[in-house]
Amino acid sequence: MATCRRLHPSFWSSFGLLFIIIDFLIFGIGSAQLVVNVKNAGGDLIQETIEADTAQDIISMDFQKLDGTLIKIILDFRSEVQITRLTILGEEERREKLYQRLCFVNHLQKTSFISTDAMSKLRQKNPGTVRNPEEDLGREQLQMDMSVNLDRASRISKHIKDVCTEAKTTTYTRETDLKLWSKGVKLKEFYPKYAHTQEGVNATFSTLSGAVQRQPFAKSSPRCRDTVDFWKPCVCHVDVCIGWYPCGLKYCRGRDSAGNNVNYRCGIKTCKKCRGLDYYIAQKTSCLWDDHIN
Repeated sequence: MATCRRLHPSFWSSFGLLFIIIDFLIFGIGSAQLVVNVKNAGGDLIQETIEADTAQDIISMDFQKLDGTLIKIILDFRSEVQITRLTILGEEERREKLYQRLCFVNHLQKTSFISTDAMSKLRQKNPGTVRNPEEDLGREQLQMDMSVNLDRASRISKHIKDVCTEAKTTTYTRETDLKLWSKGVKLKEFYPKYAHTQEGVNATFSTLSGAVQRQPFAKSSPRCRDTVDFWKPCVCHVDVCIGWYPCGLKYCRGRDSAGNNVNYRCGIKTCKKCRGLDYYIAQKTSCLWDDHIN
């Protein structure tokens, strides 16, 4: 139960033809913005806006949680980066700030979402339909043990500073993510001559490390909800669930005009995924909502 808070047979491939997919349309040209109605686990309706920008090779998702928290997610495919921004509204009774911005920067596995090109060709046939994901990918728990220096964040992704400009001291990542980037696209970007060497991996990790600072995070650190003293440091927790998103393409077999067997895209696979994010803060006063989370 969510806690309420009083708050301030043709085919689409190289031919670029139109293909109808049950509830969706795929067009050969153009960009797309989908507004999707999704039911959460409690049966409440949440509206997601998903948009593709093929020029920058990014996908953005926006939605609002029932407690008023605004979520914005940027998938930067070129840099293999996912940026999750939360705007958490304050409670007037607790004399909290109007809102607080948090950003979480993680490695993006490109195959976990359809490409920007495929997303830009997607249209809804019935926009009012309530969507249910085909697969629930469960819940992932992440410990954000690094803070990101926004002035150097372009080493990770050029989009971080703009998206997280109001989270100057509250933008986080993980050492695990730095290691993944160091072995992937960032290695090829920074040290292409050493792309297949451990020396290149180490040099890339060192370059990325210059954009972050280690947090005094430890498994033994108390959770904020268990901390009585409001001025003590603790580990804050937030949950982010994407209730519905296109996580892959479906392929069918058929025959072309010459009678040859062909594979063509005939639908999208949809998923749901949740993340629990833990991060260190200097005072519990910056994490009063954690008292509401079980």
